[in-house]
Amino acid sequence: MTMMMMSWRPQYRSSKFRNVYGKVANREHCFDGIPITKNVHDNHFCAVNARFLAIVTESAGGGSFLVIPLEQTGRIEPNYPKVCGHQGNVLDIKWNPFIDNIIASCSEDTSVRIWEIPDGGLKRNMTEALLELHGHSRRVGLVEWHPTTNNILFSAGYDYKVLIWNLDIGEPVKMIDCHKDVILCMSFNTDGSLLTTTCKDKKLRVIEPRSGRVLQEANCKNHRVNRVVFLGNMKRLLTTGVSRWNTRQIALWDQEDLSMPMIEEEIDGLSGLLFPFYDADTHMLYLAGKGDGNIRYYEISTEKPYLSYLMEFRSPAPQKGLGVMPKHGLDVSACEVFRFYKLVTLKGLIEPISMIVPRRSDSYQEDIYPMTPGTEPALTPDEWLGGMNRDPVLMSLKEGYKKSSKVVFKAPIREKKSVVVNGIDLLENVPPRTENELLRMFFRQQDEIRRLKEELAQKDIRLRQLQLELKNLRNSPKNC
Repeated sequence: MTMMMMSWRPQYRSSKFRNVYGKVANREHCFDGIPITKNVHDNHFCAVNARFLAIVTESAGGGSFLVIPLEQTGRIEPNYPKVCGHQGNVLDIKWNPFIDNIIASCSEDTSVRIWEIPDGGLKRNMTEALLELHGHSRRVGLVEWHPTTNNILFSAGYDYKVLIWNLDIGEPVKMIDCHKDVILCMSFNTDGSLLTTTCKDKKLRVIEPRSGRVLQEANCKNHRVNRVVFLGNMKRLLTTGVSRWNTRQIALWDQEDLSMPMIEEEIDGLSGLLFPFYDADTHMLYLAGKGDGNIRYYEISTEKPYLSYLMEFRSPAPQKGLGVMPKHGLDVSACEVFRFYKLVTLKGLIEPISMIVPRRSDSYQEDIYPMTPGTEPALTPDEWLGGMNRDPVLMSLKEGYKKSSKVVFKAPIREKKSVVVNGIDLLENVPPRTENELLRMFFRQQDEIRRLKEELAQKDIRLRQLQLELKNLRNSPKNC
């Protein structure tokens, strides 16, 4: 007779990310004196990549944002040049994932604009966009670049529509029209074949973006969803929202069955919106509350308990929003696995916060830096629109493997189209959408009238001179 001996062990989860801690940059490595927007729209108002930091600013008349080279830390002068072509408040900004100096913005003026930032940053105010995209009938609240395809941009407006823009031609090529209210959030799966959205109509949707077909839909009555994020290739979604008792909550969903959440977990009783950030390389989830000073972080797994709390970064200064550095911009020599850029409105301060895995060795830590999506697109717009899906092109973060992207943005040359009504070309003379725009147009026309009058007067004088010369020629005696 054999006897099985079982030794009792406490339930202890070993994780290499158990001791991750947040490290705030020294004051001289922060960005100070920035007039951060006071707009109450629930966005981050900040976008960052390996070269630039962009922040939406407070501005009178129209909307603007700053673009600062990352090495230019410290105090920013009040007259620092801005990107200021929008006629209404800027509501969202996002860097192109494949071209470091191309940024998309959207605004209350109903337009989406694409800007090209010069290599050393701005030397003067930028008012002319590379592309102006008009397709929404109301203000545009969100923009998102496709994660694997070059030059495909998604925009969501207060007209309840999502437009898909092909920037190779500068036109909207698809419209997703399944939402019944304002779209709050958009997130893609790893290869960009699926889009998930949260909406003010209290529904969570998984959509096939090219056809606009809703594959899954959850009616979230008990968990009012605010934000959603795809959890990499796990076939899971994570949402943040509010419970029926008005407590902040997170929920985990199976993307192929949204009939009910896999788990729901209450966070606390605070009222600020919870922003989720997921790092597919480390399987870490970060939760940051708007108006809080803390960032909680968890580890996600495919098996129960699915969500394991790790720790909390605490700070007394409340955050308005957070920008996130792409992986290829991190400091791997310091074992940095994530970096936030925190907007502290009251101080006009942008504070970098590095999430660091404590390691004694100075060598490259392969286990915390797997191959990660890089700066090369996997598809062209035509390939993706034609139905092709492809995983991101991966890169190593090890020194020596870093290479700059060869992708260059070429603005489309548009054929001159005209829509003539009552003798007026409507595309040439787009009607003003706001009072500011009307005033600007009025003053521009006054300047144009003044210039034309001066030109006419000059031509009048020249005509008189020529008439006199002609008269003199006629009256002069002929040389035989």
